[in-house]
Amino acid sequence: MGFWDGLWPQREAQFESGSAATNSIVLTRRHATVSLTKQGALTGNLRVNLSWQMRTSDIMGRSRQSGRLLRPLKLFQPEPVQAHTQGMVNVDLDLGCMYELKDGTRGVVQPLGNLLGDLNAPPYIRLSGDDRFGAPSGETVYVNLDQRDQIKRLLFFVYIYDQTPAFDRTHAKVTLYPGNGPRIEIELDEHAPEARSCAVFTVDNSKDELTVRREVKFVYGFQSELDRLYGFGMQWGRGYKSRT
Repeated sequence: MGFWDGLWPQREAQFESGSAATNSIVLTRRHATVSLTKQGALTGNLRVNLSWQMRTSDIMGRSRQSGRLLRPLKLFQPEPVQAHTQGMVNVDLDLGCMYELKDGTRGVVQPLGNLLGDLNAPPYIRLSGDDRFGAPSGETVYVNLDQRDQIKRLLFFVYIYDQTPAFDRTHAKVTLYPGNGPRIEIELDEHAPEARSCAVFTVDNSKDELTVRREVKFVYGFQSELDRLYGFGMQWGRGYKSRT
């Protein structure tokens, strides 16, 4: 990196994927797809993680501004805090996955209804657990790519369970960890304060290629609306979580 590049870091912004420094690929509107096949990431488990955080300014306003007068640039950089910090808006983000297998079977893996899936039998997708507090570990779904020939397509989505819509304040991010190659990051950074659900990305298995495509489409309803948008054709009813 040259001297002027150090003074003007925005000149590097065009390189949004394949960063050696971060070992990650960031999917954006301009660069929305990545091939797992071309990366040689077709075996083992694909780990998909949802994490989120909120900022102190969302609940505390600018009460700490006086302490930042000596550092005026910090006025525009509110401190990140975990979503379970005392006093936070009560937001419970859930990660789910709609699937269609090659034999036509369609279904969903999600916390609602305790539909946790199975990693070694159809649908070859498994939800590890339900994080209700925005812990650093977040929520994780595993996909058994050793059984990729059985999978036709996947839709990963995030929804707010039974709480105030606040996607614009959660700073949520979904990260994919393939068995080989860099991780893949997708930030839910669109401005949709009243949305209840978001289609985050799809995985398409066609023409001997497994492709991840960023979607980041917010809707004001829940899973049934995402289903209509992507044509899975399932029947939906009111679901609840267990208390444990």
